[in-house]
Amino acid sequence: MITFYLKNLEETEKLGELISSCSAAGTVICLDGDLGAGKTTLTKFIGKHLNIEETITSPTFSIVKEYEGDLKFYHMDAYRLLSLDEAYEVDVERYIYSDGVFVLEWAEKLKEILPENIVSLTLKSGSDINQREVIMSGKGKIFDCLVRGLKDNDCFRN
Repeated sequence: MITFYLKNLEETEKLGELISSCSAAGTVICLDGDLGAGKTTLTKFIGKHLNIEETITSPTFSIVKEYEGDLKFYHMDAYRLLSLDEAYEVDVERYIYSDGVFVLEWAEKLKEILPENIVSLTLKSGSDINQREVIMSGKGKIFDCLVRGLKDNDCFRN
């Protein structure tokens, strides 16, 4: 587990860029945090750096949104799901095991069905509106790539 801090939106975008550069087909990125913690903002930056041209919006009411860019990009918000059965109704496994990048907000709700090789980021609001504490854990190639990227990038050293 690694904890680091984002001081502003520019650093949040740098994290999104790093995540996108480490992503490949089959990548699963899990985001957790309170309402307003920045999950959708980070997702927008990941998508931006995967060359998604369409505006990325929160899928809270639609549950899942699909986009095209360098890779297929699936953005799911599990906030409104009341059970795993509801997740299966929207065919969540199709996205988890896809040939694209799958970003899952409120991932804690679906932890029982997630694969091992994922990266999980928990975002917590800081004292300033744009500051965030990020707690990152995971396994696999994307996690290893992110750890290297964090070590190589001065803005993530606190």
